[in-house]
Amino acid sequence: MHREDHWEAEPDDDTDWDHRRRQGPSGGHAHSHSHDTEIPVSRHTTRIVGYILIPCAVITAIAMIFLWPGKAEQSTKHQATTTERAYGEIRKIEHRTCPADLPTYGEPLPCGSALVHISDGPGKGQTITVDLPQGPGAPRVAVGDQVVLGVSADPTQSGAPDRYGIIDQQRGKPMWLMLGLCAAVIVAFGRWRGLTALVGLVVSFAALLLFIIPAILGGEPPLLVAIVGSSAIMFAVLYLTHGINVHTSVAILGTLAALVLTGLLGAGFIASTALTGFGSEETFYLSILNGSVDMRGLLLAGIIIGALGVLDDVTVTQATTVAELAQGARSRIELFRSATRIGRAHVASAVNTIILAYAGASLPLLLLVAAGGQDVSDLLTSQFLAQEIVRSAVGTIGLVAAVPITTGLAALVADIRHDPRADRRHVTGTARRASSMPR
Repeated sequence: MHREDHWEAEPDDDTDWDHRRRQGPSGGHAHSHSHDTEIPVSRHTTRIVGYILIPCAVITAIAMIFLWPGKAEQSTKHQATTTERAYGEIRKIEHRTCPADLPTYGEPLPCGSALVHISDGPGKGQTITVDLPQGPGAPRVAVGDQVVLGVSADPTQSGAPDRYGIIDQQRGKPMWLMLGLCAAVIVAFGRWRGLTALVGLVVSFAALLLFIIPAILGGEPPLLVAIVGSSAIMFAVLYLTHGINVHTSVAILGTLAALVLTGLLGAGFIASTALTGFGSEETFYLSILNGSVDMRGLLLAGIIIGALGVLDDVTVTQATTVAELAQGARSRIELFRSATRIGRAHVASAVNTIILAYAGASLPLLLLVAAGGQDVSDLLTSQFLAQEIVRSAVGTIGLVAAVPITTGLAALVADIRHDPRADRRHVTGTARRASSMPR
């Protein structure tokens, strides 16, 4: 259908046209993730996106092959004993008075012993007696609980009996039920889109567990691994969730550009603030187990991966918004300005989201630092808190930059479909207003 024929099919009523132009072709607000309505694009647009996107996909695939990790070797350095896990059920508990010199942390836990029947793991079928767990984070147990046992064997003493201790509760069944309920709700509401979103989530975890984490443990540069892994996640997840079309491709390009910018800014800020990447106990312990991991690069990789989830939401929204507004835009500059106004509202809420997400994840650290009674300026510039501030600031800048980048890319390849009658109505209205003005 020619463009003239397309516009001849539109209503002649000025009010109806303006209403449809504001709402977009789907009859809803232009700020939408819906892809159920076909938005027309030209072959020229498709070719331009393909010329840019296909090389990016090829480079990502080659980089993944080059960086693909082998089997990560587990370091046994600084380990005096080898630890395994067993699983069992508590059959009986005997309480006794706690020693007077027993240190307490937080809520006191009962002292005594538990009779545990091992159902799986080392010592399967045996019934053993273990002490009730003590210390920070120790689980509170009762008769009938399914527990996880740590089994320690001293390699220097052959034939010595294994030592057992309760280290955690078994929570596999309730977690699977919770995840199943979550998946059912997503599929029930999102239907096919919900199912593809779940498949995309599986792909994201697979990329993290099979590529990103093993590659970093294998000594590869964390920044490069994070960018390549995030790019692979983008290609798979966005196409699965939002469909294979030009608008999703533009969103991928915008996300990739914003990720690269986030990585460069993160590297600059980390260097200028002299951060070492040792911002938690986990990083210290990791450096002991595997000294080949670059902690600064690991911090930067975490920033990039953490920003990815928010970036793809913003870029998909902007790409779709531009595609819908293009059908009534007078020019690409007008299209860019209109879509950017919508993007500002989205970013205003997304910025708050990313800051609160980082603050929520670091809440124990914030409480620990605040409880120290240090000066505010010393707190903000300390290694632990400065790392979180840099993480939040870089992620926010990358998020804000994603809007004009994606909007500009989408406007460049947009298939502008402007109604010539809108210009005639605009000129007629201007002439009427001019004639009604007093002379």
